[in-house]
Amino acid sequence: MSSDKTAADESAVDDENTFDDSLDDVTDEHSDESRAATVRRKASEGAAALSKPAAEVSAAASTAASVTASLPALLVEAVRNLLARPLASYQLVLTMAFMLTAFGLVMVLSASSVEGYSQEGSAYGLFTTQVIFAGLGLIVFYLMLRVPIRLLRRFAAPSMAIAILLLGLVLIPGIGTLSQGARRWFVISGVSVQPSELVKVALCIWGAHLLASRRRDNASIKELLIPLVPVAMLVCVLIILEPNLSTTITIAIIVGAMLWFAGLPIKVFSAFAVSGVALAVILALAEGYRSQRVMSFLGGIDDPQGAGYQARQATYALANGGVFGVGLGQSSAKWNYLPNAHNDFIFAIIGEELGLLGGLLVVFLFVLLGYIGFRIAHRSTDPFLRLMTATITVLILAQAFINIGYVIGLLPVTGIQLPLISAGGTSTLTVLAMLGLLANAARHEPEAVAALTTGSQGRLARILRLPTPVAYRQTRAETLRDRLDRRRSAGERSGGRTAVRAGASGRAGASGRTGPSGRRGRPAEPAPSRGRFTMPWKRAKAAEPAPARGASARRPATAGRTRPAPSTRAGVDYRGGYPGAGSARRSASPGWRAGAHQPRTPRSAEPGRDRPTHGRAGRR
Repeated sequence: MSSDKTAADESAVDDENTFDDSLDDVTDEHSDESRAATVRRKASEGAAALSKPAAEVSAAASTAASVTASLPALLVEAVRNLLARPLASYQLVLTMAFMLTAFGLVMVLSASSVEGYSQEGSAYGLFTTQVIFAGLGLIVFYLMLRVPIRLLRRFAAPSMAIAILLLGLVLIPGIGTLSQGARRWFVISGVSVQPSELVKVALCIWGAHLLASRRRDNASIKELLIPLVPVAMLVCVLIILEPNLSTTITIAIIVGAMLWFAGLPIKVFSAFAVSGVALAVILALAEGYRSQRVMSFLGGIDDPQGAGYQARQATYALANGGVFGVGLGQSSAKWNYLPNAHNDFIFAIIGEELGLLGGLLVVFLFVLLGYIGFRIAHRSTDPFLRLMTATITVLILAQAFINIGYVIGLLPVTGIQLPLISAGGTSTLTVLAMLGLLANAARHEPEAVAALTTGSQGRLARILRLPTPVAYRQTRAETLRDRLDRRRSAGERSGGRTAVRAGASGRAGASGRTGPSGRRGRPAEPAPSRGRFTMPWKRAKAAEPAPARGASARRPATAGRTRPAPSTRAGVDYRGGYPGAGSARRSASPGWRAGAHQPRTPRSAEPGRDRPTHGRAGRR
């Protein structure tokens, strides 16, 4: 009995254990399912968490791509907004002048330290002289910025006479200083002054004043060339006697630029250019060292220690610099390997210390300066300022790229300095004076005059006490000259209207018919005169003076008959430009000229295209 009870108890225990095991299995299954669900939930949350930054990153990437794509457009728009300001040209000239001056002082200090120490015992000797002339140049820059335009034109001829006198005095022994076989300098209290550099500024001012004073319609070639070319030839002869071929080339560049922008016919200008090049070749071959430089450039002389030494050492310096340069002040060519490293060949030191990027930066600065100068010339309404600013811009660019050209081996060595970069006191002084004239012309642009007249001047202008610019207006002499030109051109047109009709009874032009068309009131085109041409800024037909009030609109014609007077053209606003006169059709000089941006002549204003309404206007 007891044994049966024990067996029942054991079976009950076994059943309980089996039930517990089944419960454990069910619990394990549920726990596995919950664990899997938890893992799936956490995985989905992680995926969502990962997908959210990915979306944000993709959105940020798309935004950055759009900004990068629109960056050139933003830059272009920013530059346009900058150039649209009334004083943009003036501010850009100031910026470029100070940037080039500061950069030049740094490079002169770096390039002249070794030679200055070897000659004067101080690494800062040549640099100190350059700083003094740069300070004087800034003073001259300020004076050129303040001087009124009419006062500048009044003293143009006296300044040219003084410059020629100094060129003559420097050739006299005892007055001029002889150095390295040339007599080019005055030495005053230890400071040398080169009058051939001063004559550049005087010639730019006087030549522009002379050509602007003769800006009448159909000015003859003789009036343009005389006395500008004879005076320039006298200057060149005095400079050649020093001798100084590089400055002679710059004088020829000044005269050529003036005649080009004044509208010299292309045939005459080509003859002038060819004769100038031929004269330069003759002068280059006249002296032994010059001919050796030319022959070395052409490959006729292969002497590493002779005439081609400087050019070869400059090439080595540029090659040593590479793309990024060896570092400012770390040049090895300036250790007496490259002669005149601080002067004529300072661009080689720039290429060695700052590399290709530094050289391209210098080229970019001069290109930008050229754009600013031509922009000022294009926007000016005063013909004197147009000619002067265009000529100064061409001169600075020509000097810069001739210097860079012979340093990199594209041109023979001429000795022309790099403006504001090379060491040269008088050169720095004159270039800063020219930039001061550019800044003065920029303040006389029509938009700048309107802004400075109606609004308040800037803080810098108030500090410098700059005078308010005056809008350009013709003088009384210019107005009378234009009236005489209009009367003369009107007389030529009235004479051109008469023509002999084939088979007529002998009345020459009495019927007012011209040409085979037989239309009345259609004037014939006057025959062009030989040796005369239209000034480039004279793009529109001259406005004939209005008849006096109460006067008859008819005037006597040939054979006693009356003819209607031509209708008066629209008046000319002298504040915004020049009086239109002449025909653009006879202008023989293509390319950009001073005033080429003027609007073209209307169809009805061209000679030979007036309609019969011309006569009806007179009958009213």
